[in-house]
Amino acid sequence: MTRRALVIDDDRLSREFLVEALRTSGYHVEEAATGEDGLAHGQRFEPDLVLTDLRLPGVDGIEVLRGLRARHPDLPVIVLTAFGTVERAVEAMRAGAQDFLLKPVSPEQIDVVLSRLTDRSKLVRENRALKASLENAPERRGGIIGHNDRFLDALRLAERVAPTDATVLVRGESGTGKELVAELLHNKSRHADGPFIRVNCAALTESLLTSELFGHEKGAFTGAHQRKEGRFELASGGTIFLDEIGEMPLEVEGRLLRVLETGEFERVGGTRTLKSDARIVAATNRNLEEAIAAGRFREDLFYRLNVVPVELPPLRERLDDIPMLVDHFLRKFSREHGSPAVRVAANALEVLRTSEWPGNVRELANTMERACLVAKGEVVELRDLGVPERRATKEPIARVGVTLEEMERHLILETLQSTGWNRTHAARILGVTARTLSNKLKVWRTRGLVATESQG
Repeated sequence: MTRRALVIDDDRLSREFLVEALRTSGYHVEEAATGEDGLAHGQRFEPDLVLTDLRLPGVDGIEVLRGLRARHPDLPVIVLTAFGTVERAVEAMRAGAQDFLLKPVSPEQIDVVLSRLTDRSKLVRENRALKASLENAPERRGGIIGHNDRFLDALRLAERVAPTDATVLVRGESGTGKELVAELLHNKSRHADGPFIRVNCAALTESLLTSELFGHEKGAFTGAHQRKEGRFELASGGTIFLDEIGEMPLEVEGRLLRVLETGEFERVGGTRTLKSDARIVAATNRNLEEAIAAGRFREDLFYRLNVVPVELPPLRERLDDIPMLVDHFLRKFSREHGSPAVRVAANALEVLRTSEWPGNVRELANTMERACLVAKGEVVELRDLGVPERRATKEPIARVGVTLEEMERHLILETLQSTGWNRTHAARILGVTARTLSNKLKVWRTRGLVATESQG
């Protein structure tokens, strides 16, 4: 986004020097010779930086400074003068001046000032972005965990495209980890040092979502008491994550399509065209193809968003990840809540491993947090889970898609449970030696496929 600067100085040579120095540094510059003209330019031009002389005919530099800052409190203003006194410098700084320089100003001084401003602007933008990202932010539970083949394929695809600027559409049911993948895309991209801004497209009405995304000018609508930067402005140089994109009102979709195609937009009630170079990542748990057929989602927007689709499988299709996830959540919540629980009873783990989990990883995390809170000792028992029996998977273990190893493990654990974990008795029923049974349990424990202690 091109930076804009305003130079106010009645000394023509000084003014021309400052204008040229700023243009050399990449600024689009306008100039004024009087305080009155400077205030008029500031209102029309909306600069990102102002350099003003202290002594001006008519309205002096201090009045210009106060007038500009009254309209734009965050606007950096540099005051220059050939007649510097400590008192005037203090007055200028109290009025909100970013810096106070004595004339004649050297190119090196200009470079130092611009460098400080760049650092300050970056800090201000990051602070705003952090505040924006914390507003209504959902609690994040754990990182990206799993070794399921389909899940790893999705992560590898995300990692391959992360360094590019390609728009990514993350698809999956609620609770499958779409936001974590969006953060992965951001952290491994060239935008990693910029902000990560999340917008829930389902949480706001059309008018509020438009204002949230693109910002608004003062007086644009009832209640717009001051100008507000939109999320696309805050996300410039970083990543904007559009969650639940399938819930976006059709009226907003056209504006979003323009940003995707050109990077351009206007604030609500504004006429100035702004640009954002934010990387766009969207997510949905909806079938967008069906929404297009029903006229509820724009087909052209879908193709712009779906440049790289990343599909996350539901937890019921990655049951082999459950022991690893259970161990992670057990450690996390025991530490957070001071729970004595350090392991899960084998029968409890088997129920966890064979449940349907319509809420996916988020629901499993909630279940493990509850279990850690109610567990009476070091072992999380079946009664601590609060998982209704009707939630367990009713499909037979011997079915297409289940490996022989999984069927063997299920049969051995069921037999152990039915014998009260008497390994000798269970081995006799299964037709194997007790040593063979113990060795299999040891291997599964090492691989995290059964609880650390098989017995509950």
